[in-house]
Amino acid sequence: MARKAGHELAVLVLILCLPFIGGIGAAGECGKTPINVAAASLSPCLAAAGNLRVKVPPACCTKVNTLIGTAPKCLCAVILSPLSKQVGIKPGIAISIPKRCNIGNRPVGKKCGRYTVP
Repeated sequence: MARKAGHELAVLVLILCLPFIGGIGAAGECGKTPINVAAASLSPCLAAAGNLRVKVPPACCTKVNTLIGTAPKCLCAVILSPLSKQVGIKPGIAISIPKRCNIGNRPVGKKCGRYTVP
């Protein structure tokens, strides 16, 4: 329980610090939305993006589905961002979230860095 609380605290601190973090690469991949804001919007996905055994929450699936529909390159940019690595997101696991959510319009076979969307 303490570990979960510590993880949640780290996410909260990260979200509060986002306005002060400079560009973290892949600017423009998320349209007019700064990548750090897009990353913060995916906070419901945090646990599932670090562990395949964690069930993906419905709120995460909704956010990912919306993001794929509006800015599909943004999801990849968020997954590969240094910010994601800092909060413990594992790209190889995070890239599986659209499939784990049963999102039909996911870009199957698309490369995201060295990872391929299943």
